[in-house]
Amino acid sequence: MARAPDALSATLASHVAVWPGLAAVGVVARDRSGYDAGTEVVATEVVATTGPLGERFEWASVTKLLVCLASLVALEEGSVALDDAAGPPGSTLAHLLAHASGLPFQGDQPIARPATNRIYSNTGIEIAAAHLEARTGISFGDYLSAGVLEPLGMSSTLLKGSPAHGASSPLEDLLLLAREMLAPSLVSPETLQVAATVAWPGLSGVLPGFGRQAPCDWGLGPEIRGHKTPHWSGQSNSPATFGHFGQSGSFLWVDPSADLALVGLCSTPFGPWANEAWPALSDAVLAWAGVLDRPAAGMERDRTSGDGPV
Repeated sequence: MARAPDALSATLASHVAVWPGLAAVGVVARDRSGYDAGTEVVATEVVATTGPLGERFEWASVTKLLVCLASLVALEEGSVALDDAAGPPGSTLAHLLAHASGLPFQGDQPIARPATNRIYSNTGIEIAAAHLEARTGISFGDYLSAGVLEPLGMSSTLLKGSPAHGASSPLEDLLLLAREMLAPSLVSPETLQVAATVAWPGLSGVLPGFGRQAPCDWGLGPEIRGHKTPHWSGQSNSPATFGHFGQSGSFLWVDPSADLALVGLCSTPFGPWANEAWPALSDAVLAWAGVLDRPAAGMERDRTSGDGPV
């Protein structure tokens, strides 16, 4: 690639130097230039990192991307279907993954009808994982290990407790997940695109830490940037950017328009520092890649405080 990775490494280091606590950050790039017998060969590479590669950090809600991938693997093998009934009455597996089941943040009693509001729900993700377990006859942890972690080489990733927020790993493993989300190998690109496409467009909701968003776009697991403002990614990120962030100080985004993924892990929990630091870093990475500023279009959002666990 023509871009200078040394310059990017210096950029990452300068940004992370002012973050509170210990942090590790990395960038993955996708190269679509290769073709083999008329079939596009998509390669990814880690182009720059800063901070300790082997230090373990908590992921918090970035863990939800693992539930997404495991569900997509089960979908392709025929163990589950997105329209499987799961959760409260009228809800499906897709509703649960897209935070559209009507379940609250925590608790199994719905507070809205399915597909009427975007209500961020840890319980919904936990029920999605339990549904996969029931349909496969394999514990979610074992299915995740066999279907996702082992094939990707994520040998240092641990899931303890809730599948909605219980994973931890060093940066090197989170970079492997980013590579998979940028250029999938476990499932087809078409299947991953289903997860990275807005489910039930137009639903409003609260993006924890960033207030009410109308609409609050979400896919089947990943949050989709759309035209949310404020947001934890950069002004230069395309509306198609998808990923997740966590209360622990973690994040992963994939911008398919830029062929880039950015991941970050920090020992300091999410807070006002991240609201400023993550978008600034995102824009700096995209500037290195030659992406011009792309201010989010649309009207100013109706925002509430929105602060809460992710």
